Amino acid sequence: MNPNASRQTRVQTRIEIRGLQVFAHHGVHAYERERGRWFLVDAVLDVPAPEEDELERTVDYTDVIEAICELSGSHRFRLLESWARALAEGLLARFPQVERARVRVRKRLPSARAALRWVAAEVAVTRKDEGMEVG
Repeated sequence: MNPNASRQTRVQTRIEIRGLQVFAHHGVHAYERERGRWFLVDAVLDVPAPEEDELERTVDYTDVIEAICELSGSHRFRLLESWARALAEGLLARFPQVERARVRVRKRLPSARAALRWVAAEVAVTRKDEGMEVG
């Protein structure tokens, strides 16, 4: 790597986790929270690019996967929006290198009236100097 290049530019890395299957007890209806169901979680994390080819210089996606699974079971949410926000904020809190987290939570929604694959809620949270910003 060119040592002068890092001083002249700022390189951003995007880490993507797509289609993580998580079993959780979330939903508006009591039976959803009691029985639980499978959800799909996508997470996109923006981090500074590591200047060295070392795992310790970036975010380990296996740690992110474990955090998503842990955070998903720590509380029962009624709304996908609330759960997605809690995941995004939780990832920023656990991984100080993450500057922005975008999380999408999807669930299959069987319906007799319409054919659809899933419904989703997506939230983006950005780290600010004095805290976090949702949007």
